[in-house]
Amino acid sequence: MLVAVTRAISPTLADCELTHLAREPIDVAHAIEEHDRYEDALRALGATVVRAAPEPDLPDAVFVEDAALALDEVAVITRPGAATRRRETESLASTLRDYRKLLWIRAGGTLDGGDVLRVGRRLYVGQSSRTNRDGIAQLEALLASWDYEIIPVPLTGCLHLKSAVTQVGEQLLLINPRWVRPACFPSMETVDIAPAEPLGANALWIENAVIYPEHYPQTAERLERAGVRVVPVPCTELAKAEGGVTCCSVLFESEVSAA
Repeated sequence: MLVAVTRAISPTLADCELTHLAREPIDVAHAIEEHDRYEDALRALGATVVRAAPEPDLPDAVFVEDAALALDEVAVITRPGAATRRRETESLASTLRDYRKLLWIRAGGTLDGGDVLRVGRRLYVGQSSRTNRDGIAQLEALLASWDYEIIPVPLTGCLHLKSAVTQVGEQLLLINPRWVRPACFPSMETVDIAPAEPLGANALWIENAVIYPEHYPQTAERLERAGVRVVPVPCTELAKAEGGVTCCSVLFESEVSAA
């Protein structure tokens, strides 16, 4: 069973953390409608959606990916780089402990899940303003019992690694080559985003399709030409909060039935 852990949008979403974007008004009601469509797309692709406890006082709590990394064997509860987001982890851990043993990134280290791109047994970890060397070193130590290769990746110009590159097929990445070098992923083929859509590298791959923002049509066309099935979803309001389609869920396989 494929589980997708999500969380309701906070009414305080407009107070979100921003690093690379200027603040714009956010229509929270519209954002909620977009998030409902996103969860519908997850279900249509076979995922069982499990909502973590709401956090109405935490603006960024809908971006659950940053608070946890779910692997086959364990889940790693992160320590987000933005101090205001660290309260998000406990309630998400309460949901994930029904499915996985939990490990924790501790003080000194920072790690956002949006900086971790898993490709098979390789974990590419973005060296961003939200993830530091200590966090990467702690992740490597926590996963030493399993066969994961931790590969730090430099990036520039964006919030997270998965703002710049995501997996869209077994051997295929969608990438903004201005923000991260394709040479960092030597065993993979790549599709470049359309130059007019620099934020278009964030796609969520599930089975034989990708959930993808409908406001990046030129890049969607490039994906389709590469043989990728695109499932478009609206997410203009969440994009104003530096959010994308990967960061609104934590995906993993489980034999445990959802509550």
